Amino acid sequence: MAMTQTLLILGGTTEAGELARRVTSAHGEVLRVITSLAGRVETTGVRGIGIPGEVRIGGFGGPQGLGDYLQQQEVDWLIDATHPFAATISRNARLACKMQNVERIVLDRPPWRKQPGDQWVELPDMTAVAESLPWVERRVFLTLGAGGLEAFARQRPPGQPKSWFLVRLISRPEGGLPLGTEGKDYEVVLGCGPFSLDEERALIKRYRINVLVAKMSGGTATEAKIIAAREARIPVLFLSRPPPEPGPRLERIEDILAWLYMRVKQLDETAAGRR
Repeated sequence: MAMTQTLLILGGTTEAGELARRVTSAHGEVLRVITSLAGRVETTGVRGIGIPGEVRIGGFGGPQGLGDYLQQQEVDWLIDATHPFAATISRNARLACKMQNVERIVLDRPPWRKQPGDQWVELPDMTAVAESLPWVERRVFLTLGAGGLEAFARQRPPGQPKSWFLVRLISRPEGGLPLGTEGKDYEVVLGCGPFSLDEERALIKRYRINVLVAKMSGGTATEAKIIAAREARIPVLFLSRPPPEPGPRLERIEDILAWLYMRVKQLDETAAGRR
């Protein structure tokens, strides 16, 4: 069969990179594979280098822009393998695929599972997370990104000892963070997963962390901090995932590959029957 079919993978995650490699290995002779990365993700070192096939960097300009791209590139299938908290691009993908009649599947990584002894609380938004912090003399490891941290500044009780924050970011924002004075009230560490368990253990020990605040991301790239917190017996406050977009979804890369295999096979058989 000639290479006439096109797959677009919306990426920026560890799973998306693995998916691109495995799809290209299995179907590279008959399938054009494009992986799209958000510009912000790519500039911080995730994950354009080493991804086989074509790599596209940057946004699309909303559902209409993505729809135009699907039409221009004659995309047959779209796999949404973005981060569980990338709600905007997932919504845009659903609308664009509906607009252009492109079949879409979501790689929906499962959330982390609570184990005996875990001190977990899952909360619906940043304000709820901030309000739930046991503030007095806490040393808090924030792994939520730079957005929405104003909630933590607003919730500081007057007249009580301030909590101190260690904030891990992919890149340093301009103008500082709304958490007080850097060096006194908070410190920023830069890094992009995956992180090793030894790294997370050392960080928690070095900064004497006694509360972890994280997104309920799931997956393996940032799971080490959850394991390290479990070992250190410190509480974890989770920001809940946004509601998923309607449509088909699978949790495992193997299931996505099987889904794609059946479609490529069907096209191959159809083409063979015409010869």
